[in-house]
Amino acid sequence: MPDSPALTALLFGLRGCLVEAGASPHTAQPTRGALQALDWLHSQQVPCAWLDEVSAADAEHLASPLPGWLKALHGSATPWPAPDACWQALMALKTHTLDGCVLVSGEPRLLQSGLNAGLWTIGLATCGSLCGVDSQQWQTLSPQEQERKRGKATLQLFALGVHSVIDHLESLSDCLADIAQRRLKGEKP
Repeated sequence: MPDSPALTALLFGLRGCLVEAGASPHTAQPTRGALQALDWLHSQQVPCAWLDEVSAADAEHLASPLPGWLKALHGSATPWPAPDACWQALMALKTHTLDGCVLVSGEPRLLQSGLNAGLWTIGLATCGSLCGVDSQQWQTLSPQEQERKRGKATLQLFALGVHSVIDHLESLSDCLADIAQRRLKGEKP
């Protein structure tokens, strides 16, 4: 079997993807699996960046628990869902092709921006804005309420047109392997 196609670059939403959605700039906490996923991608030499529509000061505080090598793009001349922010982030990473570029987020407007930019997209069902709770609140929900929120967010993400949906970043490597297989079969975003 041929090797999986290499990832060109990964873009992430900041709030609700890499750091808790409800986090204030002064108490930012990484989301479940975020640091491990970033470490794995860094060890694989996959260029990564995060995007968000926050001020430079807020972005600095929110991103403080994240690795220093991770590139940042906050604000854009053109608001989401225009593709400009994704393209600007890929240019900052010196990416020469869209092939193999992936955007991961729980924010529908950013995911739409990624779709508009021609990227593979992965939606986050349980830690993004569609779920409406942070990880601590999630743990207090009954299994039935968790499943209801997960199902509703998953349906909304697929209705948006995302290519894959996962609960949180702990599942990212398996999802990227699935996208690699889809790419091997000739599928395009």
